[in-house]
Amino acid sequence: MKVLHLDTNHELLINQLNDLGLTNHEDYKSSKKVVEAKIHEYDGIVLRSRFTIDKQFLDAAKNLKFIGRVGAGLENIDGVYAEQKGVYLISAPEGNRNAVGEHTLGMILSLFNNLNKGDHEVRQGKWLREENRGVELDGKTVGLIGYGNMGKAFAKKLRGFDVEVLCYDIKENVGDENAKQVSLAIFQEKVDVVSLHTPQTPLTLNMINTAFINQIKKPFWLINTARGKSVATADLVSALKSDKILGAGLDVLEYEKASFETLFSSELPEAFRYLINSEKVLLSPHVAGWTIESKEKLAQTIVDKIKTKFY
Repeated sequence: MKVLHLDTNHELLINQLNDLGLTNHEDYKSSKKVVEAKIHEYDGIVLRSRFTIDKQFLDAAKNLKFIGRVGAGLENIDGVYAEQKGVYLISAPEGNRNAVGEHTLGMILSLFNNLNKGDHEVRQGKWLREENRGVELDGKTVGLIGYGNMGKAFAKKLRGFDVEVLCYDIKENVGDENAKQVSLAIFQEKVDVVSLHTPQTPLTLNMINTAFINQIKKPFWLINTARGKSVATADLVSALKSDKILGAGLDVLEYEKASFETLFSSELPEAFRYLINSEKVLLSPHVAGWTIESKEKLAQTIVDKIKTKFY
């Protein structure tokens, strides 16, 4: 089989596919149009998020047997059409779930203890102790929306804290010893922290909006290490201003491009300008699952799934 690699990944991916007898070609710079013109020559594609694999592309890929997406989500691929054409879809949420769990916990602890704010102030010569008095995680109720690979990894990280962990998911019976699955009504009544661990689907677009925020009984902290378009940023800003949301840790943003590689090509939206100037907000550039270890784990997961399916 011939495989076309469209994004750089850990070297083990190509090395181990070579060992399996696959022919690997790399093209990290050509336009989508150029790739589409030659994709009929290939049995497999491996990519991260360089461009969208749509119907037109899939129709051109007449010999395609699999698409390996070195990451968790498959929203940049027309999965329904691919499966109709008999293309095997591979993702690797197992590869970066631990990294996401650690990053999520780090964001909560940083927000609770004003670490980002305090660091900035000390660098400016300010020594404001009372203004940076923290909040303890113990005794809080942490609510996870979405309880798949990422949610379960984060819940496992919380086992060392004296917290109640709840999860809400559209699938039934996903709760375990680390998180109790509850109805949305109970979730909204009890949580102090809301952490998102959902894929990007029509159901999750702008799901954290003013209506949802106001249905949560208590003021709360919001963490999003999932997908940026799950949060309506303007509504988040309003809730931050009113103190209904006490703080937000955002690894992803509504304004991200589909490739996840860049943020803006135009003027900054007003809501984002508020976020970058707010001491209540902690931002990172979509790197929750982006560690030295996860780079290797993601690549190994893709190889293992190809091996299981075809060898």
